[in-house]
Amino acid sequence: MEININCDLGENSKFCSTENDPLLLGIVNSANVACGYHAGDEKTMKKTVEISKKKGVSIGAHPSFNDPENFGRKRLDLPPKEITKLIIDQIDILTEIAKQNSMKVTHVKPHGALNNMACEDFELANLIAKSIVHANKDLIFLVPTGSEMEKAGKKLKMKVAAEIFADRNYEDDGNLVSRSKPYALITDPEIAKKHVIKMVKNQSLNCFSGKQIPCDIDSVCVHGDGKSAVGTAKEIKKGLLQNGVTLRPLDQFKKFL
Repeated sequence: MEININCDLGENSKFCSTENDPLLLGIVNSANVACGYHAGDEKTMKKTVEISKKKGVSIGAHPSFNDPENFGRKRLDLPPKEITKLIIDQIDILTEIAKQNSMKVTHVKPHGALNNMACEDFELANLIAKSIVHANKDLIFLVPTGSEMEKAGKKLKMKVAAEIFADRNYEDDGNLVSRSKPYALITDPEIAKKHVIKMVKNQSLNCFSGKQIPCDIDSVCVHGDGKSAVGTAKEIKKGLLQNGVTLRPLDQFKKFL
């Protein structure tokens, strides 16, 4: 079985530090790089790309609403043309920086509120998917498993990678538990590892209630902004390898070659 470990990185802001980024890039297979709209800047993008190249980590654009004051986590109602421009511009920004380091942007993973909204709304998901295809038809669409984005990407015959979250709990409808709830986050690396191994083995989501929802799993996301992020990433990598899983960057998956 092939699995990818991904992490959102380069998110330097008042909400998030990039202190752990070099350590995480020594563990994960793919990096979702903030493109300056919700966090990060040209300097952090360059640094993330440079380290990713040294570590053999594939890089992807992590586009969001242009809302650094809220870290891209506030829901905004924008016209379709603005959404399309947001996506394409952020892909282009990272693509140019990647080229300077002889790297390629291999995937796209929407961030924050934009991601959450598109998980629920097929029309928005389809708009984002079409925007990605317009920017570069070969890009892999990294999306939450079971989401409307997964459906939209597959309908457009895109390369779709379905992800689960290592450090988040799920509701019975398959959506992530809201961060406003006390049980939203999983902060213990050992618990996160068991959570992931069970989901990967069963190819199903573990809901907080105990319910299991069958799904496809290609990638495991570890959020880089948590205090236990490095420990969680290490434990998950160790656990997956011990269970005979092959870990690869997204662009090296056999189904995408």
